[in-house]
Amino acid sequence: PAGREVHVSGSAELSARPDRARVSLRLGSRKEAAGAARSSVSRRLHYIAHSARQRGVPEENMTVTEDFSKVENTYQMQAEVCIVFSDFGKMQNVCNLLIEKLGTSVTISPPHFYHTPEAIETLRRQVCVAAVGNTRQKAQEVCRIFGHSLGRPLLIKEEETKEWGGHIDNYLPRCPDSLTLQERIQSATAYASSRVFAVFEIKGKENRRSKL
Repeated sequence: PAGREVHVSGSAELSARPDRARVSLRLGSRKEAAGAARSSVSRRLHYIAHSARQRGVPEENMTVTEDFSKVENTYQMQAEVCIVFSDFGKMQNVCNLLIEKLGTSVTISPPHFYHTPEAIETLRRQVCVAAVGNTRQKAQEVCRIFGHSLGRPLLIKEEETKEWGGHIDNYLPRCPDSLTLQERIQSATAYASSRVFAVFEIKGKENRRSKL
């Protein structure tokens, strides 16, 4: 008979670890001769860039800013290198190498973990699809109780979405230095939930007595 429907709602919650980490390296030199100050910083900049490239970091993932100034009777050269990593194991290898080879002549900030917009969009799609799947499964189980099978969907509507946690912007408060690497990743993990409402047709099973 027409008009037999089942109305159900379902939900899902998923999380996504950050897919990017940005590390800032600062170095400087103060000399009486301008050339000596520049040369000291340039050598270290070259070594940092070369080491990162050797370990598979693309050139476009490295940004260098330099500041040259005269302080009293000396020349001061300061530089900052920002490197974006998509492989956190590679990030640790590069940072450990630079600390070992350059020591206190370079200051490496704790990594800032965040999500690319594409990663957040993927999370939103996945949680919606998961909620739809849970809703359909619930409808199937309801139909099974009454000896019917589930028909085609007549309406699927995402009623509510929520997102929390995670860092998307590049300009966020720095985490305390006491956090471990895993704690930083956890604090930057993004969460999303979705609630879906759906209407399905109900298919009736044939009665065996009518066949007889």
